[in-house]
Amino acid sequence: PVGGGHTRDPGGVNRRVFVGNLAYSVTWQELKDHMRHAGDVLFCEILKEPGTTLGSKGCAIVEYRTAVEARRAIRSMTETELRGRRMWVREDREEI
Repeated sequence: PVGGGHTRDPGGVNRRVFVGNLAYSVTWQELKDHMRHAGDVLFCEILKEPGTTLGSKGCAIVEYRTAVEARRAIRSMTETELRGRRMWVREDREEI
């Protein structure tokens, strides 16, 4: 998030998830719309890889309003399909 926003709920529970195995052609708007099935998406970014097809790394960071929604996304969005590819979702382990 711009401005160094907090990505953890009180108690240190993460509100961000890492999404992998995305088609290179997936846009952040498409992913945000898809991930809304699990909760209120505050932030969505496709990670970039210059020199690859469409400049995408094939993975993304999605931040939810609450940690409960992030956990729901991990449970319910893994193995869902977007643009013909089954994604996987896990807790984002990177610190800002």
